[in-house]
Amino acid sequence: MSDKFDYAGLGLKCGLEIHQQLDSKQKLFCRCPTLIRDIGNSTYEFFRYLRPTESEMGETDRAAIEQSKLKRKYIYKGYDTTCLVENDDEPPTEVNQEALDIALGITKLLRMKPVDQVHVMRKIVVDGSNTSGFQRTAFLAKDGVIETSAGPVGVGVLCLEEEACQKIEDKGDSIIYSLDRLGIPLVEIGTEPDIISPAHAKETAQQIGMMLRSTGKVKRGLGTIRQDVNISIARGSRVELKGVQALDMIETIVEREVERQVSLLAIRDELRERGASVCDTVFDVTDIFRDTKSKVILSALKKGKVLAVLLPGFAGFTGREVQPGRRIGTEFSDRAKTSGVGGIFHTDELPNYGITAEEVKMMREALGAADNDAVVMVADLEVRARGAMESVLIRARETLEGVPEETRRALPDGNSSYLRPLPGAARMYPETDVPQVEISEEYFGSIGIPELLTERAKRFESEYGLHRELSEKIVYSAYLPLFEEMMQRFKDNPNISATLVVRTLTGMLSELKRDGVEIDKLEDCHFIDIFSLIADDGILKEAIDSLLRAIAKEPSMSAKDAASKLGIGGIDITLVEKFIDNMIEERRDFVKEKGPAAVGPLMGVVMAEFRGKVDGKILSETLKHKVNKYICT
Repeated sequence: MSDKFDYAGLGLKCGLEIHQQLDSKQKLFCRCPTLIRDIGNSTYEFFRYLRPTESEMGETDRAAIEQSKLKRKYIYKGYDTTCLVENDDEPPTEVNQEALDIALGITKLLRMKPVDQVHVMRKIVVDGSNTSGFQRTAFLAKDGVIETSAGPVGVGVLCLEEEACQKIEDKGDSIIYSLDRLGIPLVEIGTEPDIISPAHAKETAQQIGMMLRSTGKVKRGLGTIRQDVNISIARGSRVELKGVQALDMIETIVEREVERQVSLLAIRDELRERGASVCDTVFDVTDIFRDTKSKVILSALKKGKVLAVLLPGFAGFTGREVQPGRRIGTEFSDRAKTSGVGGIFHTDELPNYGITAEEVKMMREALGAADNDAVVMVADLEVRARGAMESVLIRARETLEGVPEETRRALPDGNSSYLRPLPGAARMYPETDVPQVEISEEYFGSIGIPELLTERAKRFESEYGLHRELSEKIVYSAYLPLFEEMMQRFKDNPNISATLVVRTLTGMLSELKRDGVEIDKLEDCHFIDIFSLIADDGILKEAIDSLLRAIAKEPSMSAKDAASKLGIGGIDITLVEKFIDNMIEERRDFVKEKGPAAVGPLMGVVMAEFRGKVDGKILSETLKHKVNKYICT
């Protein structure tokens, strides 16, 4: 990606927050397994309504207040692998020791300084993702650093915390959550704002990700690691972009947010030059739309009203683009939706959506709108509509000020949408149910430092004679533990090479998946069984493909039984000779015409019949002998 902006000139400040689930056997504050379940296996459910609480200082977090504006019902699905701690019906246990050990190992990799005592805090969260209305988190270490091509990036904080519930379905007035993910241990790693460009952000995330995977103790797969990005430019504000799951999107995310802030600042300057302002009145324009043909408005009028606000000087700006496909009007709509409405209309896009030019004219006249003024309107239940218009007025005032501080949701295309205000310190207060943990020098010293994957790849090159590309491919693969186990088992066997194992676990499995083979049904024991047959000279390496396909269809079958069923191994050479004699007789005209050159095409037929059952060298020599004999007779 080429740099679209002069990031240094804009004063870009960027930092990352990496959230990575740890692969511990049990959850952080109970002894339930860290298993993700199918929603169909839920054994019970309950619901809650959550409200924000005051901090120890009597303050209420602004993000929690906004999240609580919608009176939503939160429904939770439980399982036989969840317990009363997840339900918030029983106090948490002490911190999971295994998870703490893993987190301290990560601390060492990042060269961070651990705290002397671990104190668990409560972080207010009222979006329903935690049954208690807060998330338990513990500050573990500070003052770390990672090296990058653009210089060192500080790592300011590492926390050990519990994962939130998994959202299953958003029904508007209610949300269904699954309790299986709640409480899985994770680390939150926050860098300093030392990142200087989109490419640097991606490199930094890759470095941290590599270090996390080097432990061999983090979960893999979609949703197990998330990147949040904090971004600001000199004249803008700090914005937190949450939920970047695809590493390849980080560059686009950073670039698009810089673009948004640059656009918002330019729009602010132009609005000020025009003398734009915000009218605080919310107008009821329901009567204008009594006979409308707009289906959206007609539907809302059955129980609701049409309300509008006047934005003097905003004409032409509500439709101004701030990110590809997203406009100031979209920013207004995001805010309006926090009150539960589906969206808004504004005069830069009207007449449209069944709203006529005459209706727009009447509405503008009712509000006293001049040519340079914009009108924003909404149709919904009155309480929702009024909340939506008040939110639009707030966002319009912020447009005149520049870039608002806020938390935004990262979208799949690299853009972002409003999520909530930036949280403040008022959202944190002590957790009194979990005892503190001492981190002595002796304890911290006993934690081993994992070998970095980059170093492991180099070791595999020298130890096993692997090509660099294959070595790097296997260390970043989910099959790394299996590779190491197999090399330990078969390290002295001449029939098993590291190259064969890597190509099987990476290249061959990818090909099988493309062919529709259900490789997820293959377990480590299946690979070990197959390679044991090769190690004992029972079968040839060419049979691996066929055996994997067979076992994927019938996972309960052993490799030996699969080989027997497929007729692999122990083939009598007389059967091979008979097959070749019959094939030559059937193609006698072709053989006589081509002579010795017939061997190449015929070899494909022979291999299709005996691949993996007979050594290819034996097949080739037998075929050549038979062809030459036939030609000479």
